[in-house]
Amino acid sequence: VTENRSDLEDLHLYATPREQRFRRFASLEFEGQLYMTPYDFIQAVTSDEPKHAKKWRSLSRQELNQILMETPPVWKGSSKLFRNLNEKGVISYTEYLFLLCILTKPHAGFRIAFNMFDTDGNEMVDKKEFLVLQEIFRKKNEKREKRGDEEKRAMLRLQLYGYHTPTNSVLKTEGEDLVPRSYWDTLRRSTSQALFSDLAERADDISSSLSDTTLLVHFFGKKGKAELNFDDFYRFMDNLQTEVLEIEFLSYSNGMNTISEEDFAHILLRYTNVENTSSYLENMRCSIPEEKGITFEEFRSFFQFLNNLEDFTIAMQMYNFASRSIGQDEFKRAVYVATGVKLSPHLVNTVFKIFDVDRDDQLSYKEFIGIMKDRLNRGFRGYKPIQRYTTFKSCVRKELYSR
Repeated sequence: VTENRSDLEDLHLYATPREQRFRRFASLEFEGQLYMTPYDFIQAVTSDEPKHAKKWRSLSRQELNQILMETPPVWKGSSKLFRNLNEKGVISYTEYLFLLCILTKPHAGFRIAFNMFDTDGNEMVDKKEFLVLQEIFRKKNEKREKRGDEEKRAMLRLQLYGYHTPTNSVLKTEGEDLVPRSYWDTLRRSTSQALFSDLAERADDISSSLSDTTLLVHFFGKKGKAELNFDDFYRFMDNLQTEVLEIEFLSYSNGMNTISEEDFAHILLRYTNVENTSSYLENMRCSIPEEKGITFEEFRSFFQFLNNLEDFTIAMQMYNFASRSIGQDEFKRAVYVATGVKLSPHLVNTVFKIFDVDRDDQLSYKEFIGIMKDRLNRGFRGYKPIQRYTTFKSCVRKELYSR
C-alpha cells in the first residue's frame, strides 16, 4: 500500500522537522500508523536522505506477529542489534524520539533516564511506566503543531501515534514559556510531574489500543509482563550509541582500522549549519600534510566527549575560557576534568587543525561549541550563529589568499 505523492507532500506541510524526517525514512504501515524498521532508523541518523524513495508497505497482523516473535530478549542485546534485525522490526515515532535522546546523552545520564521511568522506585521499569513516554512526547508535539487544517493534523497524528488524540487533553504546565526546549527536558520534567495522574491513566488506554513494537517486546517480553532493570537498560543505551558510531566509522574506513583526518572532519561537520565546509577541510589539509589516521577508539572517545558537551561548557565558563581562545593542553585537561574522557594528543591536534583557522594553535571556544552542539543534535537544533561563521570564513579566505 502506497500513499499518493501529493497527499504525502500535503501532510508534510503540517509536520514539524522531526515528523517530516520520520515520515521520509519510515517504510512500514500498520492499521494507519507508520513505523520505521531498525534499518530505517540507522539510515535516518547516519544519512541525509533515504537511499531509495520510500513507499510505505502495509503489514498484515500475521506479518507483524512474525516480526515480533523473532525479536530477541534484552539480555541478548549487542552493539549489532539494529544491524542484525535489519528490516525485521518496527519502531514507532515516539520510540524514534526516545532513541534520538539516547544518542546524545552521556553515560551518567542513563541513570537519570532510568529513574525517570522508574516512577514507583522499585529499581525496575515495567511496560506501563515506559508507555507514559508515548503521552509525554505526544503532548510535546502538540505544543509545536502548526496551525492549519485540523483534519490534516488529525491524519498526521493518526500516522504518528496510531490513534486520534483529543486536542484539549493537556500536560499541565504553568505557561507556554515553561515548556522545555528539548525532548530530553520534556521527559525529565513531565515524569517528575505526573505519575502522573492523567498520564498514567492514559497509558492504560494506550496499552490496550496500540500494537506492540520491537522495542516493547525487546524490553518487556512477548507477553509484556517482564520488567527492565538498570543494567539491561544501560547496556541497551551504550550498545545503541556504539552501534551508530561503528556504522558511521565503517562507512569511511573501507575495512581499515583507521579513517583519515579529512574523513573525521567530514563526519564532524555533517548536520551542522556551516555553510562552506570546504574552508575547514582545506585548512586541515594544509595543517596536517601527512595522514596518520583516527582509530575507532579515538573516534568513539570524541563523541563520548560531545555527549558531555554541556558539562564541558559549564567548566569553560567557570574557568573564564569562554571569552578567549584556548590551547591544546588546556583543552585536553578541561575535557578530562569536566567529562572524565581522555582524548589522545593526535585527536586533539586534529580537532585544532580543523577549527584553528588563523593557525595560532588556539581554538575559538565559542565557535567550536556552537558547531559541535549542532553536530551533536544532528541538525535539529536550529543553531545559526551567522556572524560567527562569517567571521570564521573571512579568516579562512584571508589565509588562503595570502598563500
